[in-house]
Amino acid sequence: MRGTVQRIGLLFLIASVAMAFRPPNPEESLRAIGKPQGLPIILQRALDPGTGFSPMPAPKPGDWFSEHPESGQTFDDFVRVIPTKPDTLQDKIFLQPLGQFSEGRSVSLETLKVYGSTFFAMDVDILSPVAISGSQLRTRINPYSRNRQVFTPDILMFLRSSLPPGAFCLLAITMEDLYPDPSWNFVFGQASLRDRVGVFSFARYDPAFYGEERGREYQEVSLRRSFKVLAHEIGHMFSLQHCIFFRCVMNGSNHLQESDARPLSLCPVCLRKLQFSIGFDVLDRYRKLLDFYQRAGLDPETRWIANRLKKIAGDDEGK
Repeated sequence: MRGTVQRIGLLFLIASVAMAFRPPNPEESLRAIGKPQGLPIILQRALDPGTGFSPMPAPKPGDWFSEHPESGQTFDDFVRVIPTKPDTLQDKIFLQPLGQFSEGRSVSLETLKVYGSTFFAMDVDILSPVAISGSQLRTRINPYSRNRQVFTPDILMFLRSSLPPGAFCLLAITMEDLYPDPSWNFVFGQASLRDRVGVFSFARYDPAFYGEERGREYQEVSLRRSFKVLAHEIGHMFSLQHCIFFRCVMNGSNHLQESDARPLSLCPVCLRKLQFSIGFDVLDRYRKLLDFYQRAGLDPETRWIANRLKKIAGDDEGK
């Protein structure tokens, strides 16, 4: 059952080192952010970690970095690879629903659209849902879970042929379980970064998938899990690799508990990468995220953003 401990994100090719993972020390993490000289003062403040970001802890057995010891991607590394960036011809993120997103079982598509637009400061469009039954997408019944699974190579082939005009990237989202090869148990997602297409599943983020009760906090937990996977996987489409420097939404994760431990925020290293590619106003982005989290009832995220705004723009910000 090796597939059950495969990575919890898209199949993303990342250079790794052959030694055990060692969390970077504070000096290494600061260097990873890059030199702030010449940047606007507000951006410099936004990239100053201060006390707002937790360092990466040493991984426990079974965690992502205990099995995938990555070397990390500094901001300077990111710039050197000539990252994929939106431009005037490819400036929109498209989401392609596959199968049903039924009320009470999944986060609403409109909520995902608004969150994606707020997090990435880009336009996000939802395409018309594509039915799985009767399509050319191959499926099987998983021998362990007994749930239907969809074959990800078929999905990627479909997405390549239907990339809309103006698309920076096209990502399929689904409540169906996925598998990338008959020998695998499952996969959470898969992508072709060269083709700017990918697919990821929310199925295994629902306790009901495992036959468990959803509980009173299910809606809030479901929101966080959905937002994290959306931000993480679209982040990869911008050439962001897994973050090893701070607790960050771009941390790799090997299991649900590790994924839940990730924050919804970008650390200073990854924030600088995304801002470099998109060019958004960091204050405007944080203010819109604050408003979104307040309306969504996500209190820890609301407090974190409010505190961050105070550090960047002054004590009256975020009140």
